[in-house]
Amino acid sequence: MKSISIILCSLAACGFSLEATDSSEPTTPTVLSSVPVDGATGVSLGDSVSVTFSEAMDPETLTSSTFTLTAGEPAVPIAGTVVYADSTAVFTPAVALASFGSFTATITTDASSDAGVSLASTYVWSFTGSSAVPGIPVNLGTAGAFVVLAKGAISGTTATVTGNVGVSPAAATYITGFSLIADTSNTFSTSAQITGRVYAADYAVPTPALLTAAVSAMELAFTAAAARAPDFTEVGSGSTGGQVLVPGVYRWAGALLIPATLTLTGSATDVWIFQVGQDLTVSAGTRIVLAGGALPRNVFWQVSGKVTLAAMAHLEGIVLTQTSVTFGAGASLVGRLLAQTAITIDGSTIVQPSL
Repeated sequence: MKSISIILCSLAACGFSLEATDSSEPTTPTVLSSVPVDGATGVSLGDSVSVTFSEAMDPETLTSSTFTLTAGEPAVPIAGTVVYADSTAVFTPAVALASFGSFTATITTDASSDAGVSLASTYVWSFTGSSAVPGIPVNLGTAGAFVVLAKGAISGTTATVTGNVGVSPAAATYITGFSLIADTSNTFSTSAQITGRVYAADYAVPTPALLTAAVSAMELAFTAAAARAPDFTEVGSGSTGGQVLVPGVYRWAGALLIPATLTLTGSATDVWIFQVGQDLTVSAGTRIVLAGGALPRNVFWQVSGKVTLAAMAHLEGIVLTQTSVTFGAGASLVGRLLAQTAITIDGSTIVQPSL
């Protein structure tokens, strides 16, 4: 019987060699898209300038030195800040851009991925602006059909409301203090305290879809208001009262307190946008006064934190808040309350603005 021999050897001993490979070798980042696009004309000048990258970037390499914006020829640098999140860098000008200007944005190769690989090449694009956007009201979309709209809950014990009220995705049980009377269609309710209709996410079709669209429009309006470039920053260092403010976009990085009467003076077509990075508080008895023909429908309070009106305070304008609204007894508003959490208006009066 023949024997079978088995020969064992190491790969190296048998003449084979292996070279180490790294399948996770970093790739080179590129710019996928820009806003505005290269060559765009008639661009709204109240918005920010942004780019989206092909991969995650190192935020520390995306600054006002590596992401720049210039105006005209010869190029004049425009001051601004750069914020990075989710593979997108946004340049926000320090002041509103001039009308009908030509602008050039640049991302240098000093910008690198979170793996330390530099941008493939310097990215440059240009666009031309249109008339200044700060004078254009924020588009509320279908959220503008409501005077009070919240995602979480609405409390209105002894409140008086003129206009439609809605809550979504919360159900009608999260609307309290209004003694709701369901319509036979089950698509809305009414209340003796409300001159208008009340809608909730658990009412019959088509109400749920209408509310979903309105809430989405509310969130888009909040984002659009936040993107407007400011004309004025940190007025009063976070405590603004006893002043007269002209039309424009005002920005506070932190909280804003209004401790005394604040007057907004301008025409019926002028617009005010107040961007508040934290909470907005209006002290007891304090009033926001409109003068010179100014209208509440053209005043926007974009607030990232809570909105609080103390007892007997009065506010004018559209409130767009990322969190909650609380009104004290006797507080009032001519405008709209559009909140991404809950609204408490017990003992308050809310009236929608004229169109």
